[in-house]
This record gives sequence, C-alpha cells and structure tokens, in this order.
Amino acid sequence: MIDILKDILPYISGFYTLPWILVGFVVTILLAKIIGREKIDRIMKKIGLILLYFFIPVLVFRIFLNTDFGKNEIEFAIVVSFIVFLMYILAFIFARFKANSWGLKGLKKQLFIKTVLTNQGRSSAFIGGALLASPWKIEAAIYIALVGIALFAIIPYILSFMHKKETKKKEKKDVKALPWFLKLYPWYLIAFVIAAIGIHGFTGFTTKDLGYNLEILVLFYSAITIPAALFYVGAGIHPNDLKKTELQKLFNIDKNNKTGDHWNWVRGIFILTVIVTPVLTALIFAPLYAFGLISSAWFAVIIINSILPITSTNMFLVPYGIDNKSTAHAVTWTTIVCVPIVVLLIFIFGVYIT
Repeated sequence: MIDILKDILPYISGFYTLPWILVGFVVTILLAKIIGREKIDRIMKKIGLILLYFFIPVLVFRIFLNTDFGKNEIEFAIVVSFIVFLMYILAFIFARFKANSWGLKGLKKQLFIKTVLTNQGRSSAFIGGALLASPWKIEAAIYIALVGIALFAIIPYILSFMHKKETKKKEKKDVKALPWFLKLYPWYLIAFVIAAIGIHGFTGFTTKDLGYNLEILVLFYSAITIPAALFYVGAGIHPNDLKKTELQKLFNIDKNNKTGDHWNWVRGIFILTVIVTPVLTALIFAPLYAFGLISSAWFAVIIINSILPITSTNMFLVPYGIDNKSTAHAVTWTTIVCVPIVVLLIFIFGVYIT
C-alpha cells in the first residue's frame, strides 16, 4: 500500500496538479445538472474551509520541517511584508483616483474605496498554493503565511474601523462580521510555520526521521492539498459568467453602461488586479533580478503572486460594507483571466529560471 502511494506522488505534484482546475470546472458543471449549483456552492464552501484548516497547514508544516530557515528566508519574509503593504497602498490610491474621476461622493465613494481595497487580496492559499509543488516552495509558503495575515487579520480590522465610522450615528456596536474561524486562520497557519521551524532548528528533525512508511503517508496527505485546492478553484468558476454579454460589459464594449455603474467598478478592480499591480511589480523586481540582486526563486514567487486572481474568501467581508456584486464579478473574471497566465508563468519560470 505504501509503495502504491509513493508511485502516485509524482502525479499529484508539480505540473501534474495544474489540470485539476479544468477538472474541477467540468465536474462541477456536470454535478450541477444533477443536484443544482446552489447546493454545490454550499458544499464547496465547506470543502474550502477543510482545505484551509486541515490540509494547507500540514503541507506548509512539512515544507518548513525539511528546511533550514535562515538569513535568506528572513530577508524574503521582510520583502514580502513590504510588497503586501505597497499593494494595499496602491489599491487605496487607485480607488481614490477612480472615485474622484467618476465624481463619487460620500458613502458611495467610501463603498467603492473599501471594495477596491479588499479586492487587492489574492488567492494565495488556493491558486498560489500550486507554487508549493514548485522548486520555490519555501518562498511560496512564506508568501502564503504573510498574505493570510493581511487577508484575515489586518484588512478586516481596517474595514471594521471604516464601517464603524460610517454607521456610528445609527448604532454603537462594533462590527464583528468576519467568522471566528477566519479570524483565527492566519495565526493558526503561522503556528504551524513556527512549530516546524522550531522543531527543525533545535533538533534537526525532518520527515525522513519519521521512518519510511510514515514519511510517505505524510508526503501523500500533504501532496493531496494542491490538486484539491485547484479543483476547488475550478469548481468556483460559474459558466453563467462566461457569456458574451458579460464579457462585453467587462471590456466596455457594451455602450449602454453609464459612468460609475457596477461594471465600471468591476472593470476598475480588474485593471488594478490584472494590469496595474503586476506591471508595477515587474518594473520594480525585474531589474533587481537582471542585476543579480535577488534570486530566481524570489523573482518567480513575487511575479506569479502579483498576478494571482482575487480570492473568493473576500465574499466573507461583504458585511463590513463592501459591494457584494462587484466583488463576486471581480473574483470570477480575475480567476478566468489570471489562472491561465499563472499556469503559463509557473511553466516558463520552472523551465528557464529554476
């Protein structure tokens, strides 16, 4: 049995994991015809939480348990923290500029700014998790852990503060809309990172010290995470959003849209996510890589993460006063456009700059 699992491992690792996005998309369409799309979405929401809590942390733990966490990793963690900070500053500036150019005022302007700011959060745990099967898995794990803190700890606090100011005349209660299990998640994930680094650092223990059979079981269990997460991403793409009319609205081909309406909001968020953020990131870090100031692993993880689609977990933040419909469409369209680009970049970087 153990030998069978070992033989399967190569087929749920590396580039073999990427087609699971398409598998998730196709299987969900077929199942939707039998049990309905709404029921599938409810099931996938629960599966997503299972992946977040019981699979991704184990995979991250296994990676760090087999890694000497030293000066290079600490420096990368500092760089990633700086990048995430700049991404949200960029989102805020972009949102203010767009709101002013459209003449948005008062609560509507605040709604747009909060929606854009929130939707700078990327799908690092799910789609970005594919990088955990790449040669740059250490850097990818650091990125996931730090982005998790921004998504589920810092941004909700900022949104809560802004929303409280907006509603203080109506109610005096604090907004506590984010579920406890998402508030807990970043610290839960970091605990696995710290535990793995501590165990390995003080004892030198790795998965090999578990013995052959147990090591294969741990490797197999953690490896399942990536295809399962990518299946989840594929399952989240709704066929109804792939209509020609929706595409026309997104790219402003439909001239019936008025300035400042829903599709202009989606388009603005899409441009920030898919064009502005990746281009600025490349302009900063490509020269650093070209002059040998950062490693290929740093460059690959930073560039790929800059173009990850918006995370679907942003929908949990709707009660904090972000626009529901704009967020849903932005998540869908950035996923559709960014996933093929991410797959291509993983392949190109894996072949040429590993």
